[in-house]
Amino acid sequence: MVALTPNPSYSVTIRVQLPNRAGMLASVTGAIASVGGNLDQINLIERTHQITIREISVDASSTEHAEKIVQAVKSLPDITILEVFDRTFNLHRGGKISIQGKMPLRSVSDLAMAYTPGVGRICTAIAQDPEQVYSLTIKQNTVAVVTDGSAVLGLGNLGPAGALPVMEGKAMLFKEFAGIDAFPICLATQDPDEIVRTVKNIAPVFGGINLEDIAAPRCFEIEERLRRELDIPVFHDDQHGTAIVTLAALINALKLINKSMSKIRIVINGAGAAGVAVARLLRKAGAENIWMCDTKGILSLSRTDLTDQKREFAVKAQGSLAGALQGADVFIGLSAPGVLTPEIVRSMAKDPIVFAMANPIPEIQPELVKDDVAVMATGRSDYPNQINNVLAFPGVFRGALDCRASAITTTMYLEAAYAIASLVNPSDLKPDFIIPSVFDKRVSIAVAAAVQQAARTEGIARS
Repeated sequence: MVALTPNPSYSVTIRVQLPNRAGMLASVTGAIASVGGNLDQINLIERTHQITIREISVDASSTEHAEKIVQAVKSLPDITILEVFDRTFNLHRGGKISIQGKMPLRSVSDLAMAYTPGVGRICTAIAQDPEQVYSLTIKQNTVAVVTDGSAVLGLGNLGPAGALPVMEGKAMLFKEFAGIDAFPICLATQDPDEIVRTVKNIAPVFGGINLEDIAAPRCFEIEERLRRELDIPVFHDDQHGTAIVTLAALINALKLINKSMSKIRIVINGAGAAGVAVARLLRKAGAENIWMCDTKGILSLSRTDLTDQKREFAVKAQGSLAGALQGADVFIGLSAPGVLTPEIVRSMAKDPIVFAMANPIPEIQPELVKDDVAVMATGRSDYPNQINNVLAFPGVFRGALDCRASAITTTMYLEAAYAIASLVNPSDLKPDFIIPSVFDKRVSIAVAAAVQQAARTEGIARS
């Protein structure tokens, strides 16, 4: 397997003391480079006639690789390592979000209006006219990010505490990309009835519910029940955010190779929540020939072990993933590292599209098939064409909250995908540029507008 590319998620900062003479810094950077470290920032902390102290940030490919880099520096003569810290752990230390009031409390008068006794007037007004909760409280701009910790990233069942860093991060993304106040809700239960009951009980505070990292097939039941029993938008991002961005990327990839959605054969590896949602949305967008695989191979009509969701996509064909991909036009991976080989990719149709989206290690390293594919995408930020849910969920909720939509629908998903795809001008479309950057400020605005328009067309916008 090709070695993983160094990236910021495994970066370290090394604080070193060096003799203040020519060539000493070069010896340190040379040692880092000799073991495959990728230099980031170098900051001068202190300098005297005798010594300099610098902080050197380095990207590594794993914790073991980071330790190897540190040891390479430590072995240099006359160099003293003063401190080493993991940049990712430091970023998370103390948590990543906080709650802050929107106005200062500087006087007794301020306190009397913001809290007692003045707040009583607001409570009474809302009790008399419940609709005013949207204009007089945080509800209009607040989303609950709810998980049971049963399927955290690709790491498995880590429980509610293990899931909290992800939910904090999600809340940060809501604020950064859509100005939405989101709060992590990590539940100490994995019972669907308890989850549904709890979310319903906290729903009065929130304008929307974002479900996250809940394992299949329970996630389907939980989402369906909450959609039915709540009058605010409910969105399972692992399903629908992934589906929206995947569809957007595929729309543009197909433009590049001049193939039609209805004519291609798509193979999806991974039949969990994300895989099923992607397949459903692609079908809505016109895909007619989708084969899905799980760890046992093709979801075949002959199999007796399929869940209801998997049975939706059962086909007559039987066999392995390798067999399914022979002659296929598109591979969409939502599965596990290294399940593809260059030989399997070369068995696909002319101008194959490969979306290897397993994280952090994709189904196949892009370097292995760079000359064999027409378009390659991953879920990683250190390769071109990152298929990242942050392109979808902030704008989806921004649009749904702004028009007071009572639900989020398949039509909204489709329109969101088309909006994302449209932000790459045809003249700019290239194999390494089929999807806009997550930092493109137009994305959330375009998605929100598309979602609002769809809600109004469907008659579910209340504002």
